[in-house]
Amino acid sequence: MTAKAVASPKVHRKSLGRRMADSWQLYVLLLIPVVITIVYKYGPMYGIQIAFRNYNPGLGITGSPWVGWKWFERFFRAPTFDRMLWNTVKLSLYSLLWGFPVPILLSLALNQLRFKRLKRTVQTVIYAPHFISTMVICGMLRIFLSPSGGLINLIAGTKVDFLTEAGAFRTIYVASGIWQEAGWGTIIYLATLSSIDASLYEAAKVDGASVFQRILHIDIPCLLPMIILQLIMSASGLMSVGFEKAYLLQTDLNRATSDIIAIYVYEQGIVNAKYELGTAVGLFNTAINIVLLVIVNRIAKKFGDVSFV
Repeated sequence: MTAKAVASPKVHRKSLGRRMADSWQLYVLLLIPVVITIVYKYGPMYGIQIAFRNYNPGLGITGSPWVGWKWFERFFRAPTFDRMLWNTVKLSLYSLLWGFPVPILLSLALNQLRFKRLKRTVQTVIYAPHFISTMVICGMLRIFLSPSGGLINLIAGTKVDFLTEAGAFRTIYVASGIWQEAGWGTIIYLATLSSIDASLYEAAKVDGASVFQRILHIDIPCLLPMIILQLIMSASGLMSVGFEKAYLLQTDLNRATSDIIAIYVYEQGIVNAKYELGTAVGLFNTAINIVLLVIVNRIAKKFGDVSFV
């Protein structure tokens, strides 16, 4: 008996135009964020060429003469270049080193709370600082650190003006950043922990695993991909130290550690109207961030099998 091969029916795929016509409502909704992104993100990139021109507002961008790498060389030869660069790198690294693990530890601790009312209360308290503006935060810090009646000096029994101490600026900056953002950073980790199958915990309890062992062998492995992604995103903004807080907390006596690239861009580009120099420095920062993003992403993909781009 001979078997006849049955030909599989030919699948007729719809053309792209036909598929778009069938779901035009979805494409219209997609068009809105795409247009906004193009206008507000990609459109301003046209002005990057100011960094390579001797910009004259009267002549416009295209009418201003090219000067090549002049503004980059001027920035690199600035008397305070080394100080600004190292202050920016140190503030970023310290913020990443001390601030990155805190949301992870908080989320692991909150996940162990079984009293829902207590858990919600703690979450509300640690989330609250995120919604306070940077200017208000800096005002509160000035009050807390005041040499006359400041909370820190009252507790320590001293009369030290911490904001005039160059050595204390980095600690103040990093600690206030942790206080303001650590609670908000726990949201994504708590969401990841909530998706873990409860049967894993039950099986671990039956096997006699302690709370620490359940965290070590269940929670942390499940969080690891998200931790790596968050680390990549944090590393990509290593050179982008927050301008507002550094500027508002800066004094003449702590400039040795508070003088960062973002403040230099503001002073040169906005205050002194040197738009070309400010654009060149901003472009330099962006280029460094892109390089760091690629490097960290490659490392994470190689060792953790997780990548962002």
